[in-house]
Amino acid sequence: MAIFVYAENINGVYKKAAFESVSYAKAIADQAGETVTAISINPTDASDLLYKYGASNVINVKDEGLKNFSARAYAQAVNELANGNIIIFPHTTDASSIAPMLAVIKDYSLITNVLEAPENLAPFQVKRRAFSGKGFMHAKADSAGVIVTVSQNAFGVKENTVAGSEEVKNLSIANEDTKVISHEQSSGKLDLKEAEIVVSAGRGLKGPENWGMIEDLATLLGAATACSKPVSDIGWRGHNEHVGQTGKAISPNLYIAIGISGAIQHLAGVNSSKTIVVINSDPEAPFFKSADYGVVGDAFQIIPELTQKIKALKG
Repeated sequence: MAIFVYAENINGVYKKAAFESVSYAKAIADQAGETVTAISINPTDASDLLYKYGASNVINVKDEGLKNFSARAYAQAVNELANGNIIIFPHTTDASSIAPMLAVIKDYSLITNVLEAPENLAPFQVKRRAFSGKGFMHAKADSAGVIVTVSQNAFGVKENTVAGSEEVKNLSIANEDTKVISHEQSSGKLDLKEAEIVVSAGRGLKGPENWGMIEDLATLLGAATACSKPVSDIGWRGHNEHVGQTGKAISPNLYIAIGISGAIQHLAGVNSSKTIVVINSDPEAPFFKSADYGVVGDAFQIIPELTQKIKALKG
């Protein structure tokens, strides 16, 4: 039986999270000797993009009623099409709200934030993040069916091109949960959730007028920018950049924290990062205890010098 995967798209366009979840599904399919069937709702991108990562069959759902996101309606749509015992989702904001609803509908086990290919398929057992990303556990499904969400930037995007086929399914799912009043979308910036490098800053920068050096460093590194909650609360940066327990939880390969003390609420959103570099003038800042590398010093001196050094190395 095929391994099913929800290939999330944003306004019809596939992002890194979709490719990573398809790559993960392909790894399971290879273990099980099966194929991958991807399900996407109202995509505009070509299905070839999913064949590239191992999807042998792509089901494109066409439904005008699903143009506005509703976790309940999307779960119903996926339920109509995914008849396998293993269903994969990316651990994005939208997808991770669909997955538990689908688990209830199907009476399947739900394992979130997985990091690696499963250790066993029968019963399904896999390593996942636990305790707000501070630890790991080996979770075992207690039912025949299982729904899995894949932690972003954990498994990775892996090309594994197959000959694929596309199938269009016209559905008519009732979607009365959501009424969109207005829609605003940021443009020209990397998605924080998908960024491999994030440069973040806090109140140690003393004011919004000093963010230019943060943006310069981020641009040079090909990184996204982020901030602490106090910074977004006082309006120095938008709430879309707030990372932490009440903001976005991210898992980049490299997280650079500048002028952030490291309160537990902030750490809850970033401690899944593979490498954390902390730059702070206070040697007693709590963040240093969670850092892989720490620099004690004045950010206003360190960041411009660091930027120049990186420019020199890049030539």
